[in-house]
Amino acid sequence: MALTKISNQSLSSISSLPATLATGALTLLSTQTASSSASISFTSGIDSTYNSYIFKFINIHPATDNANFSFQADTGTNTNYNQTITSTYFASYQTEDGSTAALQYVSGQIQHQGTAFQTLVDSVGNGNDESCSGILHIFEPSSTTHIKHFIARSHGYNGSDYSTDLFCAGYINTTTALTTMQFKFSSGNMDSGTISLYGIN
Repeated sequence: MALTKISNQSLSSISSLPATLATGALTLLSTQTASSSASISFTSGIDSTYNSYIFKFINIHPATDNANFSFQADTGTNTNYNQTITSTYFASYQTEDGSTAALQYVSGQIQHQGTAFQTLVDSVGNGNDESCSGILHIFEPSSTTHIKHFIARSHGYNGSDYSTDLFCAGYINTTTALTTMQFKFSSGNMDSGTISLYGIN
């Protein structure tokens, strides 16, 4: 590799890059679109090909006001979506009129070795212009040694006209490989929106 250093300490030319720098790119595996859907499930594409996976959910619009957008996982060909989760959840929010703002731990959205669907975005509004978007990152779901870590960062348009900035993280407490993921609202259908699955190394 040839590097040329000039007086302002920038690099003026790089003749080649090592192949290892190519890692980390997102590879789109599949996309699903909601249309009055009770849930969206990814039952293929999650395997040992990649060491982590990212789900991007974009403008997920609920049929029911103030519903929670959530996910769960399962193993093998199972579709019970009831894996054991320990999680944490906190949020910052601001009202449209500026009257209320806060940063808080949201104890109602956490799990202590629970098997429920894990909330990613709480209280999403169902107004025509209301929805939620975000990213869920799950690490090495095919491991048969370790539990499965996940982190999520999301934004929701709350049913009470709040802007909510949401942080969720935790682990799925199994050493069995995860192969499927499902997303749904706590009540009602997903009227619209897309969820895309990416592999990343």
